[in-house]
Amino acid sequence: MKKPIRLSSESLCPVNPVVGVFATGDPRIDADSRARARNIISMVAEKISGGVKLVNNEQVDVVFSDTLVDGEKQADLVARELRAKGVNILVCAPDTWAFPQLSLISLLQQFPKDTPLLLVCGNSGPKPGVVFAHAASGAISQYGRLVHLVVGTWPDTGLTPEMTGKTAEDLVDWCYAAVTTQFLKGKRAVLFGHDSMGMETALAHILPVRNVFGLELTRLDMKLLADMLNKEAYNKKELKDLKSWLFGLCGKKIEAKGRLDEERFERSLAMYLITRDILKDLNAVGGGFMSQLEWGSDKRGIPLPVADIMESLFNSSFDHNGKKPPLPYATEADAQGLLTMLFFTHLTGGNPPLFMDFRKVWESWEVKALLKKMKLKGLKEDQAWIKKGFVDGDNSGSASFDWAALPGSSIKEIMSKVTFPLADEGYFPGMGNSVTFTSPGGIEGIAGRLAYSSLSNMFTLVWDEAITAELPEKAAAAVANTSNATWPHTFVVPKYASMVEYKQYAPANHFHMTWGLKPARLQYWMDLNNVISGTPWAARPFFIEGADRPVPLLYIINGGENTAKIMLRK
Repeated sequence: MKKPIRLSSESLCPVNPVVGVFATGDPRIDADSRARARNIISMVAEKISGGVKLVNNEQVDVVFSDTLVDGEKQADLVARELRAKGVNILVCAPDTWAFPQLSLISLLQQFPKDTPLLLVCGNSGPKPGVVFAHAASGAISQYGRLVHLVVGTWPDTGLTPEMTGKTAEDLVDWCYAAVTTQFLKGKRAVLFGHDSMGMETALAHILPVRNVFGLELTRLDMKLLADMLNKEAYNKKELKDLKSWLFGLCGKKIEAKGRLDEERFERSLAMYLITRDILKDLNAVGGGFMSQLEWGSDKRGIPLPVADIMESLFNSSFDHNGKKPPLPYATEADAQGLLTMLFFTHLTGGNPPLFMDFRKVWESWEVKALLKKMKLKGLKEDQAWIKKGFVDGDNSGSASFDWAALPGSSIKEIMSKVTFPLADEGYFPGMGNSVTFTSPGGIEGIAGRLAYSSLSNMFTLVWDEAITAELPEKAAAAVANTSNATWPHTFVVPKYASMVEYKQYAPANHFHMTWGLKPARLQYWMDLNNVISGTPWAARPFFIEGADRPVPLLYIINGGENTAKIMLRK
């Protein structure tokens, strides 16, 4: 009788996503064509390995098989090899004709239906891998399975062709979407508190999040934090180090009017240490904290200090221990805000997220009226923030310190622009310190927000490309003072949305931005997770060549992207 096998940690598959690269082939082709096909497999694997990283800066695991999948026998062999290595992302790089059902489909059927699949090929003529790619894409799409196709460019001839930079970019974009999708399945985020201050647009939606993204949302009561804070359940030496680090960078800019303010400041730092350890213990990839009203605003209880510094530290790429991966963390326990930031951060390999109120939308006429009132002259009126307008994005929590300076700035330079005024006592009688800065102009990325609908039981991402604007100091101060001057401010100009559209179609009172995120990469991720792409902007074309990913064939033959996604959800 066959004995059962006792598992050990050494026998476990990798916990991170693994990309498996292979290629189909035609058993009739010559030896040189087979050698070329194998070299292309290796080339594709190297581009992925060198171009995709996780948020902790680790390179993604990539394996490849140079056994060409000519038919069912090879399909079984390669599938076994890939599964043994924990592969959960498939990249097929054909350079010759093959027979779809005998090769790729026979291999594909041995993996779960939601395994991301990419066909990447050159636009080759001699042994037309591109012809196979179209045949396979059509065959797979017609039985209702999503497959992405990148018809790129590399030389038609030669044993060691090299793909173009644009082809490599498209390949890497898709892989980031696939890696983000697979990495976050089975992971968990931790939310402290209950229904996000009663904001129905920020509810956790536990079951849809579990079913769509494979994520767990662990819910803990804020009482646990309060108890651990009162018990001083943190490393007191580390608290001293954290305080010393902040004072070394920003000492004169940390407001305190007496010993009580200093104690509240220390307690807010202790909250970071306590929460960090809880998240680490739970292997969490993100978090959120409700705060209002019970924690810091309800005078029937004992109001406690604001969590702004804690939230900023989580979202930043550094703390008192040096560089670290940002851990997306949402103020007001805004679960959909957390999800948005979580996906954006992973899609960029670890760029810091920004949590903002969708505050006052300044249309062009309002901007010009303000400048006239302030007698600010000599400004070029073709600047986007004057010509088009902008959103004043600000919120009392979750503002990543990184957004106080341009990407790539040193910690010292970033923190030189951050101040810590006392919290607004009207909002936060528990007091403590806010975080304040004004983001510089010229930071480009994606601004957006996930939304959920019970009608379709689906998520939609409302998004646009965006850039930050830098206003003259006097104008920036005036804009900040129309809302809350002691909170961080980022002036966001969308690329395609008009300001009338922007303020009408916001899916919630919060939105989020991450630099370095591109449309194609985001669109690939939305496809893989069956998220509807919400871009209701009149000025944005359906497809922008060079920026957008090609629409999958599955959508085209099923009435369009949104129709197909709704059909897939049923």
